[in-house]
Amino acid sequence: MSAPETGPVAAPVTGASFGDMASAWLRGRAPRPALVSAVLVFTLSSVRAYGKARSGIDNAVVVRAARALLSGGSPYADKRFLYPPGAVFAALPQTLLSEKVLFYAVPVVTGALVAMGGVLALRIFGVRADSRLAVALALGTALFLPFQSLVFLGNWTAASVVAFPAALLLARDGRWCAAGAVVGAAVALKPMLVPLLLLFLLARQWRALAWALGLPAVISLSAALALPGPGLFFTRTLPFLLHGQDAYARPYDASWPAVLPRLGVPHPLAFALAAAAATAVLYFAWLRWRRGGDPGLRLVECAALLMLAAFVVSRPSFLNYALVVVPSLVTSVVVRGAAVRSVWFWVPLVPQLGGVPWPGVDSAQRHAFRDVVMFGGLAAVLGLAAWRGRGPDGGVVTESSYGYSLCSEVEASSEAEVRPDPEAR
Repeated sequence: MSAPETGPVAAPVTGASFGDMASAWLRGRAPRPALVSAVLVFTLSSVRAYGKARSGIDNAVVVRAARALLSGGSPYADKRFLYPPGAVFAALPQTLLSEKVLFYAVPVVTGALVAMGGVLALRIFGVRADSRLAVALALGTALFLPFQSLVFLGNWTAASVVAFPAALLLARDGRWCAAGAVVGAAVALKPMLVPLLLLFLLARQWRALAWALGLPAVISLSAALALPGPGLFFTRTLPFLLHGQDAYARPYDASWPAVLPRLGVPHPLAFALAAAAATAVLYFAWLRWRRGGDPGLRLVECAALLMLAAFVVSRPSFLNYALVVVPSLVTSVVVRGAAVRSVWFWVPLVPQLGGVPWPGVDSAQRHAFRDVVMFGGLAAVLGLAAWRGRGPDGGVVTESSYGYSLCSEVEASSEAEVRPDPEAR
């Protein structure tokens, strides 16, 4: 009898489960034609924004803020500029480029950043960049609607798409302070990875937490002192954000406080439900951390739950935010016991593939209903997996080359027991 999926890995030669064999196959090197085809499809999906007149809209807002600074004005005079002060200076090099150059460069650079994030996500689990899994990830990403939205908008979420797996890779290798610095630098550009601060709390990595908090504080304060009228951030930008932006952006917001009122739920009740759901997801993240297991898998699933908790309750929560967590979760499929190995993980993602219809919610104005199912579905699958793996026997701490390791044991809820293969010698 083969060992159950949650059993300790002994690298058996015979009697391996289907999941183990599939994992080994995915880790293998892909044929060269498959690699070339994947790169071509990914590139074509990145540059499809050229067919639309107004690509790079979100990046243009930041560049406009940088040009306002050079003209002596306050970037926060534009209500659409919602980034920390450090983003203004990060966008200054783009002011040297013409609008035509930015039109062609922004989708390519955004796609390249997503590709870099995918490679880092693969490295978390020791998977090579020319593997069959890498090919599948590239093709799936190219068809993924959040990716198409990201490259079209040129949204700076792309920085978090890289920083998220980079920080987890560093943490997996025991380089927690470097991970904190990566998160801090990303937060200084766009405060999307703020929920990862809780990861440092769970791991009791206080120096890393200090880096993650101190770096954006120093960058933002220094940048604010160099800006004219920085107080507009508190008097104009922050209230605009707390109210969920305006009628222009609200239809695209997939957070519960934005979607539920569109279904007739009163705003106070919608926020209460969102807060309760986010609290539950945070509890599942704590359970997942407590459970232990494979170091990379533990970090990815716990961090993903922390991010999904924010996507449920925070405003706004847009479609392209999914690219922060989905690539790292998908690459965890090669690890025994990963929640991604459940078919239910893929159900909320399938409607987000280009060409898969969802009658009634295909329009841009109603797409948030599809997106809230994606975020909620992923949180539910990961939360249920953490709940099933709860208990004192979820994992044991041992030494490893990372400074620590967590070896998964058989879940208490499993009826099967790990038995030696009778044919193994």
